Amino acid sequence: MTSEYLAPTILSSRRLFGPNMFSAAPGAVLDVVCTSHGERLAVDRWTHETQYLATQLSWHAARTTTRFGRESASLFLEAPADGLLTATDLTEQAWVAAESWVQRVTADPTTPSAITPNPHVIAVLESAYERERVSLVHVIPLQEYARAHDLLFALDDERCAVGAGVGVYTLRHDHAASVSASERDLAVRRARNVPVVLITGSNGKTTTTRLLAAMARHAGLEVGWNCSDGVYVGGEQLADGDYTGPGGARLVLGDPRVEFAVLESARGGILRRGLAVSRADTAVITNISADHFGEYGIDTLDDLAQVKSIVARALPAGRPVVLNADDPMLSSLGTALTATGRPIAWFSRGTLAEAIERMQQGIAATGFGATVQHGVMRLFADGQWNELGAVAAMPITLAGHAAHNIDNALAAALSGVIAGVRLSAIRSALAAFGATPLDNPGRLIVRHVGGVTIILDYAHNPGGIAALCITAASIPATRRLLLFGQAGDRDDNQLRALAAMAWQTQRFDRVIIKEMISMLRGRAAGELPCVIRDALVTAGAPPAALSIAPSEMEGVRAALSWAKPGDVLVLAVHISPSAVHALLDRLSASAWRAGDVLPSVPERGDDPNDTEDANG
Repeated sequence: MTSEYLAPTILSSRRLFGPNMFSAAPGAVLDVVCTSHGERLAVDRWTHETQYLATQLSWHAARTTTRFGRESASLFLEAPADGLLTATDLTEQAWVAAESWVQRVTADPTTPSAITPNPHVIAVLESAYERERVSLVHVIPLQEYARAHDLLFALDDERCAVGAGVGVYTLRHDHAASVSASERDLAVRRARNVPVVLITGSNGKTTTTRLLAAMARHAGLEVGWNCSDGVYVGGEQLADGDYTGPGGARLVLGDPRVEFAVLESARGGILRRGLAVSRADTAVITNISADHFGEYGIDTLDDLAQVKSIVARALPAGRPVVLNADDPMLSSLGTALTATGRPIAWFSRGTLAEAIERMQQGIAATGFGATVQHGVMRLFADGQWNELGAVAAMPITLAGHAAHNIDNALAAALSGVIAGVRLSAIRSALAAFGATPLDNPGRLIVRHVGGVTIILDYAHNPGGIAALCITAASIPATRRLLLFGQAGDRDDNQLRALAAMAWQTQRFDRVIIKEMISMLRGRAAGELPCVIRDALVTAGAPPAALSIAPSEMEGVRAALSWAKPGDVLVLAVHISPSAVHALLDRLSASAWRAGDVLPSVPERGDDPNDTEDANG
C-alpha cells in the first residue's frame, strides 16, 4: 500500500492552528515510526535538517521540539500562521533527508555531519511559502493586532477571527482580497472578547460544560457551548454530533449572538489541531483517567495529563486553571503548573486532608476555591466563603449519591465565578439543573419503569464506569444488572481495565456485554465482547452471570426481560439513546411491569448497524 506521505515511516503530518502540546504558538507536527536505533538517530538528525530549511525561509526564530512515544516520535516545528502548510512540507522533507543521512552514515561512519543543501527542495519550499503567504496576507496583521490588544485569535483552513461572540470580527481567506485594508482595520478595531471557559478532562466534561452554560444563562447571558452532542447558542442547536474539537469551538466563537462561551475541548481535537483559541479566561481539568492510549504517542497517564494541561497555554498570565484537588494525577499536574508560574484554583469534596490543604493554598494564591462542608457546597470568592446550597438538594447529585456530579458542580461553580458569573445565578442553576433529562441528556438519567430503576449513562472508560457503578450501588435494589461495551479503538489492555473496574466497583447479579457494529473501528465482529467477557471472568465474575448481546438495543431488551420489580438496571448507552428512551416511554405508556413480556415489534435502534449517536 502506497503511503500518502513522502516516506512510509511517516504516520501523520498535520498543522496545529493554536496552542498545542509543544508550544503556545501554531506549527506543524510530524508523527513517525521510532522503534530502532537508526530511527532514533533520524529523529536527532531531523532537528538539524529542519532548522536548516527553516532558516532558508527566513524562519530564524522557529523552534523545534521532539517527543518520544512507545513506538513513535512526534516532531514539531513552530511556524508562522501564514506558512503552516509549507511547514508540513518542510518537516516531511527534513525527515526524508534525515533518514537518507542515517543510511549513509550507517554504510560509512566517516560521513560528515554537515547539512548538504538540496537546491531543488529549497526552491520548492520557497515557492510554496510565497504562494501561501500571498493567499493569507491578512493573517499576520490580524494576529499581531489581537496579540497587542489581548484579543482572542482563531485560525483555520477557511477563516481567521479576532475577538469572539458579540465582539467577533471574522474574515474568510477567500474573501480577504476583496476587503480593503482600511475596511479591515475599521472592523477589527470594534472587536472585543467575551468570557471564554475551556473544559477538558477524562470524565465529566460534557456535564460540567452544560452546567456552566446553565449558570451563565441564569445570569441573563446569551450562552454558546459545544460538547459531545452538538453546538448550541441559547435555545438553538447549530450542529448535532460530537463537536468537542476546534470546529465546534469556532462555531460558538464565531456566532455574533454569544455573550459567554463554554468550550468542551477533548483530547483528540487538541492533538489533531491544537486549541481553537489563543486566549481564554479560565480552564477546567475535571480529572485524569486511562483512556485512548496509543494515539499520537500518548501512552501513559502522565502523557494524558500533559495533553489536558494544554488548556493552560491559552490563559493570560495570572489567570488560574481550575483543578480537582481530590484527583492524584491533577495534584501532581498542579505542582508542575505552579512551578511554571501558573496559579491554580482547586476544588475538593472536602474528605481528604491533603486536598483541603491544596485548596487552601489555591485560595491564598488566587482568591478562589470550592468545597463541601457539612453537606453544603461552599465557594470562596470576593474574600469570603459563600454558600451555594445543600448538595442533597441539587438534582444533578441524585440526593448526594452521585459523587462525580458533586465534582462537576464544584468545577462549574468555581470556573463560573472566575469568569464573572454572579453567585446568585450559580446558586439558582445548581438548584434546578438536572431536574429533567433534557438538562443533561445521556448523562446519569434515572428512570422508573414497571417497578424497575433504570440508570442510563454514557460511561465509556474505567473512570466513568467506576463513577456510574458507585452511584448505582448507593441506590437500594433487589438485584443489579450492568449493560456495557466498548469501541474498537481501545487496545485489549484498555478493554480489560474497563471490565476489571466495572466488576471491582460493584458485583452485579447480571452483566450483559454489548456488541456495537458501528463502532468496531477495525476490529472483527465479536472480538471486543469476548475480550471483555474473559476479563470479567479473570476479575472474578461467574461465567453464568455473563452474556453477550449482538447490539445495544438487544442488550437493553435482554436487561428488561431479565428484570423483576425492585431491580436496578445500569445501562451504558452509546449508540441509540433516543431509541432506548422511546422503548421506555412505550413501556410506561402501556403500564408494562417487570416480568411481563416485552412488545414484540422492533424498536428503532434494534438494527446493529444503527448509528444514531456513534460519535463517542
